[in-house]
Amino acid sequence: MAKTNYSYEKRGRELEKQKKQEEKRQRRQNKKKEDTKEEALEPDTEE
Repeated sequence: MAKTNYSYEKRGRELEKQKKQEEKRQRRQNKKKEDTKEEALEPDTEE
């Protein structure tokens, strides 16, 4: 019977976590950009 390669499985989990974190970071950056665009487009009518 073949031995399980735990380091290979661990590396796969680590890569998956990194990918997920990168996607989350991208979403946050996109949200910040959208927020700043909306603020720039809205005129100040609070006065």
